[in-house]
Amino acid sequence: MSGLTTVINQLRTRTSRKKKSAEQPDMDVASQWQLMWWKFKKHKLAVISAVILILMYLIVLFCEFVSPNLSDTRFTAYKNAPPQKIHFVDPDTGFQFQPFVYGMKESIDKETFLRTFAEDKTKKYPIRLFAKGESYKMWGFIPSNIHLFGIGNKEGSAMFLMGTDQLGHDLLSRIIYGGRISLSFGLVGIILTLFIGLLLGGISGYLGGVSDTIIQRIIDFLICIPTIPLWMALSAAVPRDWSAVKMYFGLIIIFSIIGWTGLARVVRGKILSLREEDFTMAARLAGAGDLRIIRKHLLPSFASYIIVNVTLSIPGTILGETSLSFLGIGLQAPAVSWGVLLQDAQNLETLAHHPWLLWPAAFIMLTVLMFNFLGDGLRDAADPYK
Repeated sequence: MSGLTTVINQLRTRTSRKKKSAEQPDMDVASQWQLMWWKFKKHKLAVISAVILILMYLIVLFCEFVSPNLSDTRFTAYKNAPPQKIHFVDPDTGFQFQPFVYGMKESIDKETFLRTFAEDKTKKYPIRLFAKGESYKMWGFIPSNIHLFGIGNKEGSAMFLMGTDQLGHDLLSRIIYGGRISLSFGLVGIILTLFIGLLLGGISGYLGGVSDTIIQRIIDFLICIPTIPLWMALSAAVPRDWSAVKMYFGLIIIFSIIGWTGLARVVRGKILSLREEDFTMAARLAGAGDLRIIRKHLLPSFASYIIVNVTLSIPGTILGETSLSFLGIGLQAPAVSWGVLLQDAQNLETLAHHPWLLWPAAFIMLTVLMFNFLGDGLRDAADPYK
């Protein structure tokens, strides 16, 4: 009887071990990237931030389809109109699952002589998914007139969930279109910054000597110059008659020229500590060239730190473009970015009467916060043994 009990206990022990191994991965045989991924998943705020950022990039990627109106469409009868409320309860029919908005009627305030808008409950417009609207070309070559949501092409109808600007543009649609420029600016800008920082930082740390001295003195010179005045000086040198595309890439080059210094310093420090390791000496004795050793052996050994640095640098690039466009020395209309949209919020008197013009600032803050939370999660995951 005691032998049977022993066998049962052994079976129970094996079963519990199998359950634990299935629930908890084997840390001893996992790779560095697996350990980072397991630890990153434990950082709930970083995971949520990653999901939100992916969703935002998908929205701006398909902005023509997602936005209810085109960015340059003007509704002259609804200049500076406030945001419309979405309703689910109709006074006549009660609650309904399909949301709707009421029309708007304009009036003039007799005291301030300002245009005001109020709901016109005689006009009711249901909000439909995959509604037909204005024609557009997705990415410039796929024609369509289907929008993710809208009220259709009814004469005299309009839907402004975030209000309109002084020219009658739908602010929600322009924010979605502007996100394509502002969000892509951070990614494209960081690619060039990453290339310059890795190249010069790797050369400086691996070769040393005269090249290290020259590169480090250039970094010292760029760091000692105040960032915003340097941005302003370089962007002011860009010709004003350039197209929006040329100005876009011109600003990217400007930010990359300035922004590579911090990454280069990090890369240099890491390579200085790794260039005398055994695997580096073995690669050198095997006949590998200097650039190959840097690219194939040294940089991958601290790739996690590079990813963290890049993630935390993207919001700084987005804020830089927004600041220059807000000051009027970056992107200019008819280009649409969040910084260009915030130019309408410079006048405090206008802002007091039309506070919805600050909506682009809310999206900028959300983007920067999400990237910072994502960077915190990646920074913790970069050292999974802690």
